[in-house]
Amino acid sequence: MVYPDISAEALSQAIHSKQVSCREVMQMTLQQVARHNPKSNAIVSLADPDDLLRQADERDAQLARGQSMGWMHGMPQAVKDLAHVAGFRTSLGSPLTPTIPATEDGLMASRMKAAGCIVIGKTNTPEFGLGSHSFNEVFGATRNAWDLTKTAGGSSGGAAVALAQRMLPVVDGSDFMGSLRNPAGWNHVFGMRPSQGRVPTLPALDAWISQLGTEGPMARSVQDLAKLLSIQAGYHPGSPLSIAQDGAAFATPLDNDFKGQRIGWLGNLNGYLPMDPGVLDTCAQALKSFESMGCPIEPTGLGMDPAEVWDTWLVWRKALIGPRIAPHMARAENHAQVKPEARWEYEQSLQLSGPQLLAASAGRTRFYQHMRALFERFDVLAMPSAQVWPFDVNIRWPTEINGRSMDTYHRWMEVVIYSTLAGLPSISVPAGFAPQGPYKGLPMGLQLIGKPQGDFELLQLANAYEQVNLTMIQQRPPGI
Repeated sequence: MVYPDISAEALSQAIHSKQVSCREVMQMTLQQVARHNPKSNAIVSLADPDDLLRQADERDAQLARGQSMGWMHGMPQAVKDLAHVAGFRTSLGSPLTPTIPATEDGLMASRMKAAGCIVIGKTNTPEFGLGSHSFNEVFGATRNAWDLTKTAGGSSGGAAVALAQRMLPVVDGSDFMGSLRNPAGWNHVFGMRPSQGRVPTLPALDAWISQLGTEGPMARSVQDLAKLLSIQAGYHPGSPLSIAQDGAAFATPLDNDFKGQRIGWLGNLNGYLPMDPGVLDTCAQALKSFESMGCPIEPTGLGMDPAEVWDTWLVWRKALIGPRIAPHMARAENHAQVKPEARWEYEQSLQLSGPQLLAASAGRTRFYQHMRALFERFDVLAMPSAQVWPFDVNIRWPTEINGRSMDTYHRWMEVVIYSTLAGLPSISVPAGFAPQGPYKGLPMGLQLIGKPQGDFELLQLANAYEQVNLTMIQQRPPGI
């Protein structure tokens, strides 16, 4: 066994068979964090090492008594710094948030703890989770695992880098506008946005309207991805729109025959989405793997005006993001400490009316029904997980793509809104690396979008893709 490079599944088996102790795993984890984190800045608010070793000793004592808490027994974990974990500050990447630690776990953290994990810290995120670039004024920027001069993506950027650099065996994150998919693609790991309602988020001020963001898993293998989802998922009465299915279903074997599965290649939506040179070619080459599995690939359009979809998206985003920023804008002296992009979101929300939101809700419904019809022709839809390669870590956001100007700070990530708006499951799988030019060697992800609540079938397909592409997927970042 070579920890920390083995899978989380292999680590779980090694811990339970006592090939390695929880203390040894924690010691090796802390060594790996000390080796890589000072450069990449992925994990923040690191807990006291002596306390972590004490918790590891407690897990070992439980195993000695024949007691296991579950699949994550003794596994080190760091939780995204937008979610609550008792004893750790929830900074949201903002200097305006309290420095006192949370007193209770959020639902996702409590479920992972119940399965035996040991929380070692938090993973870095952009301020308020806004923007697919994980930098903030509290902890600084997280750097890409493959090139420390580039962005890690976001908002689950710290999680993706900690995973890619083998500081953690699996990680959690959340996804509103690609925040599990974009950093996964840019750090050469798997990131899954589950179906809306699959992973309940608690605590939550609103359980009815706020149905665009969701928490979910990230991993270096699809099996690990599914195992973590099995722990995170499941109905909770405090989240009335959560899906009434036991998460344990995702811990079952993923093997399946996909011959004849129809894959629709959305690409750049017939030129609507601008993309950096090489992004489409890299993803199209990865897509050919499915042909070797007997899955026909058919280029297709979205079939609905993407400009209309974007306008619908903007209204929903105003409605859901602005109120999150509003408490921090209540005092004039705070304004200078709120990043410009967040202030813009707040100001945009002030212009929104109830009838506009209802109209956007009707638009979202039309889009969902349209996507349902599209899945009568296809079993899976595919497109890149990002429109650009990882960019300079010192740039706030790309202002243009391939000569086309971006009119908002998030327009460059438009490619991820379709599964979000329709509440569909989607997975970013490693697509490979830029072969030449200024982006040579940088990773890209391929986004696979599944049918409504087709999370398990999507995991099965991603697992088959992984088996065909093991050599490419098992490549490690420099220095690992």
